[in-house]
Amino acid sequence: MNDKVTNILLVGVGGQGTLLASEILTEVLMLAGYDVKKAEVHGMAQRGGSVVSHVRFGRKVHSAIIPEGEADILFGFELLETYRYLPLLGANGKVLANDLKIMPLPVATGKERYPAGLAEKISAQVPQSRIVNGLQLAIQAGNDRTVNTVLLGTLATLLDIDLDLWRQAIKKLVPEKFCVVNLKAFETGLTVGF
Repeated sequence: MNDKVTNILLVGVGGQGTLLASEILTEVLMLAGYDVKKAEVHGMAQRGGSVVSHVRFGRKVHSAIIPEGEADILFGFELLETYRYLPLLGANGKVLANDLKIMPLPVATGKERYPAGLAEKISAQVPQSRIVNGLQLAIQAGNDRTVNTVLLGTLATLLDIDLDLWRQAIKKLVPEKFCVVNLKAFETGLTVGF
């Protein structure tokens, strides 16, 4: 294990399972033996507001907050939120984003328009981008509410961590009655890869 700290920024909208995904990711990293720090911002998350989770891991991590321009992976659950946080991405950073548009209140009320072509703009700005249709894959896995776990499966292909540790973390943190479908969703995400 070298001294590099790896920074993953998770961004989404309240109700998407972003916080559960960051809990699972943190658990996986701890199981893998890393020092992990996590910070979350979710003021209006329960009302469809922005949700941001900073996850940093390495041999020794001193701060939970990812400095601007130092995120190694921007892990987006919604396109506009992903686009909004591109400035935090480092020069060689990667973007893994869900191809989903959730209309913010000003758009829903007709006061503003949802920006067009965000997936294309993200891909143009960040050569190492992967936009995934998480909802379609979650439905394929058997439950449209497992998008976050599908996306974790795709994220797992970017990190050199034993897949059994991911499965252990899912079993530990997902309620038992949803465990089987979430494990299937994780496997579905793995097949997509980055």
